[in-house]
Amino acid sequence: MAANDNSVTPMMAQFLEIKERYPDALLFYRMGDFYEMFFEDAIAAAAALDIALTKRGKHLGKDIAMCGVPHHAAEGYLLTLIRKGFRVAVTEQMENPAEAKKRGYKAIVKRDVVRLVTPGTLTEDSLLDARSHNYLAAISNVRDGMAISWVDVSTGDFHVAPVSRVTLGPTLARLAPREVLAPDAIAETLRETVEEAGASLTPPVRRQL
Repeated sequence: MAANDNSVTPMMAQFLEIKERYPDALLFYRMGDFYEMFFEDAIAAAAALDIALTKRGKHLGKDIAMCGVPHHAAEGYLLTLIRKGFRVAVTEQMENPAEAKKRGYKAIVKRDVVRLVTPGTLTEDSLLDARSHNYLAAISNVRDGMAISWVDVSTGDFHVAPVSRVTLGPTLARLAPREVLAPDAIAETLRETVEEAGASLTPPVRRQL
């Protein structure tokens, strides 16, 4: 998919341009009273949320998959996606249609990502379990060993401790983090251990805040 493809509409070109900046997140693209998702995002979200998958126009001769959720009910859908390990980039309209028309009748509403929601960075009370911490953990190599840090972004609770490959699994099981950051150099070797602990693994170099 290319944002500069002449075969796409201006609105779809805008979606693709924003999506290129957040390749590892589902893009909630605000269109009026709905957040719409397209292409692979729509296919993944429709399956995860058990909602209808439809289509909107064509791209490179193929139907463009689409699904959507109402803006007023978005928090519930976000919670479901986060619990299933997805990251969501929430794209809002930065102006109203009347403002866009002042730039010309073919101008589209400006949109941009205002919020990147990941399992370990939730702060909204409506998305958190008040009975437990929501930890974001990070693992790194330190000299000849490893270290793990963990923080509850909603409370500021922060800790650091040494860890080894042998003790990493039990440590993650005890902390039960929702998301774990790890450098690309070791991320894949830790994936099985992290996912067995029920966490989502995120290489930091791909995160765009």
